[in-house]
Amino acid sequence: MLLYQPLIVRSLFRSLPALLLFAALCAPSVHSQDVLTYHNNNARTGFDNKETTLTLANVNSTTFGKLFVVPADGLVDAEPLYLSNVSISGVTHNLLIVATEHATVYAYDADTGTNLWQITTLRSGETTSDKRSCSQVQPEIGITSTPVILRRKTGNPVIYVVAMSKDGSGGYHQRLHALDATSGTELFHGPVDVTAQYPGTGDNSTGGFVIFDPAQYKERAGLLFINNTVYLGWASHCDFRPYTGWIMGYNASTLAQTTVLNVTPNGNEGAIWNSGAGMAADNAGNIFLLDANGVFDTTLNSSGFPENGDYGNAFLHLTTKGGLAVADYFEMYNQSSENGSDTDLGSGGAMLVNEKDSTGKMWQLAVGAGKDANLYVVDRTNMGKFNTKTNNVYQELQGVLRNGIWSMPAAMNTNIYYGPVSSPIALYQFSNAKLRTTATAKTANSFAYPGATPSISSNGAQNAILWAAENTNPAVLHAYNAKTLVEIYNTNQAANGRDQFGAGNKYITPMIANGKVYVGTANGVGVFGLLAGK
Repeated sequence: MLLYQPLIVRSLFRSLPALLLFAALCAPSVHSQDVLTYHNNNARTGFDNKETTLTLANVNSTTFGKLFVVPADGLVDAEPLYLSNVSISGVTHNLLIVATEHATVYAYDADTGTNLWQITTLRSGETTSDKRSCSQVQPEIGITSTPVILRRKTGNPVIYVVAMSKDGSGGYHQRLHALDATSGTELFHGPVDVTAQYPGTGDNSTGGFVIFDPAQYKERAGLLFINNTVYLGWASHCDFRPYTGWIMGYNASTLAQTTVLNVTPNGNEGAIWNSGAGMAADNAGNIFLLDANGVFDTTLNSSGFPENGDYGNAFLHLTTKGGLAVADYFEMYNQSSENGSDTDLGSGGAMLVNEKDSTGKMWQLAVGAGKDANLYVVDRTNMGKFNTKTNNVYQELQGVLRNGIWSMPAAMNTNIYYGPVSSPIALYQFSNAKLRTTATAKTANSFAYPGATPSISSNGAQNAILWAAENTNPAVLHAYNAKTLVEIYNTNQAANGRDQFGAGNKYITPMIANGKVYVGTANGVGVFGLLAGK
């Protein structure tokens, strides 16, 4: 492993301009320890480079471990979020925001575990949704997706969250809530019921419009905030039709729906799954995502876009200027067989990176992978569109992600990290703006289904630690040297089960802030940090 370290260091110095642009893309908040959105930033890198407490030396089973577990009344599928220095009743707290499948939102003191407030998103006489005959989210569906938080220049922070419910008449509802982070109070006359229609003749259409049926969908991808708009992406329950591919935007100040796009309006399927990952976005407001299996129109117009606007199983670039629209895309040449066998891109999340080549050119790239085990790198300015015989894509590493991806990668500088199903986490490194074709390092252990979504903490270029959790019972939190992937800690190392923190679930994404690590479980959030007196 040591052989790789000089290579990584030399690469860091050669790529300094790329690192500066990468830092701008990640755009941390003025409260440097805030985690306001899925995987830390809209690029979805999962990288916190402001962590000054946790080091490679002190993260070990002697000095580091479980501090406490905060309880929750349902599965914590959403990644916990963190708000620093919030005043509640005249007392300043760091807030841990936890959302559950029982449709509850909690605010805990992130340092002590004290429950500061909790609210239900259910209306009187309602329950959470049943599992809709699908085992993906069970036994109930309430809040599945990671909320997003707006830290306003004036006024209290606002938590945006989508919840599913069922009323006494058997009707299903999807609602967007805006909550005051200091109390959980509903803001902007919310919540609002999610409704939509879009021109088309696809699944569940009438009168020339495809109609959004809240019973047929769950909001699975993490919420995205851009330019005072909250964006939602919708997944189906398993592959139970009728359903199509919906993305919607809501004004963050009024909760009024401002834009709607359907990416399979004249076909079917094409849901936004991403294994809970949020859609990614750049600083110009462009959205990038991986669409799941569904109809793709192979008849292209003169600009190379599907004639009927159906983009099933595509890597999509959406513009938000003037409303949501597809600006560019990449589709695999073998999309028909991948769609037919449910071997699609939509099981993974897209991540944005910027890399400089040997000529000095800076490439705006996005990486993504799904069930076919291939790692795709697209040029965000020219994604490649569709060709019946070959993949016109910036770079493709075939078969390197054995068993497929049902998770989200992480990135640190020129390194990206993937955790395939039943495989080790693998480090791939960019050189000359292209990924090396083989992994630079791998963890010694593997991660069972659904693999791992890693997160990274560091203090600038120092003490880079990669964190990942296993979906086991009990769950296991691992910490690795991010440059070598040599393990430095896991929650099974301490005697007598000291650091065990509950049963895992599919959507385990560690969140690191202010010297602590937070990991959701089936009934709470485990909180880890330096042990008292150590």
